[in-house]
Amino acid sequence: MSIERKFISESIEKTRLSEFLAKSLSNAGYGGSEINRTPLGTQIITYVEKPGLVIGKGGENIRSITEEVKRRFKFDNPQIEVLEAKKTRLNPLIMANKLANLLERGWYFRRAGHSILNEIMGEGALGCEIKISGKLTGPRARTEKFIKGYMIHSGEPVYDIVETGFAIAKKKLGVIGVSVRILPPDAKLPDKYNILDIVETETVEEEKTKGDAVGSDESE
Repeated sequence: MSIERKFISESIEKTRLSEFLAKSLSNAGYGGSEINRTPLGTQIITYVEKPGLVIGKGGENIRSITEEVKRRFKFDNPQIEVLEAKKTRLNPLIMANKLANLLERGWYFRRAGHSILNEIMGEGALGCEIKISGKLTGPRARTEKFIKGYMIHSGEPVYDIVETGFAIAKKKLGVIGVSVRILPPDAKLPDKYNILDIVETETVEEEKTKGDAVGSDESE
């Protein structure tokens, strides 16, 4: 297998694993995962809002998920580690799943969208953009946006700074897609700069000139 094909195959497996974990751990607040290759096998680090629900009583749930991962995916000796996600309101994947759950529970989409938007901005985010797409109130599909704060839409910073999460809400009228984009509080914006205060300092030549003048006065 060529390097290109191997890279594509691994990327597909990672995407399939992320989709599987997002579906299996939706009740625990799935917030993303990392895959690390080790000599002992494949380490899968999963971030969730409620680790206890993933582990289960006596580790029963996590063992079941690990066995399912072994059966479905081509990972060498997978080992799943569950960690609690920090600052869950700034995690776009967790907030997208939360918004999808609100829609499935019957919340009106405007109320749900503004509620999640206010939670994210209340945590200190510099900006947030939420998109809800699908059959929201009638037979025709449409897209509604909820925006607050500062958001980047073009250029390399979109991929380096903006964090994105996506989830799906299953309704009677059809599937509703939810997209959440967050600009974190500690993001370093490329167009932001600080103006330093001007401090008047004497140059070396001025100091030398003053020193020579003082020396000539003393000689006289």
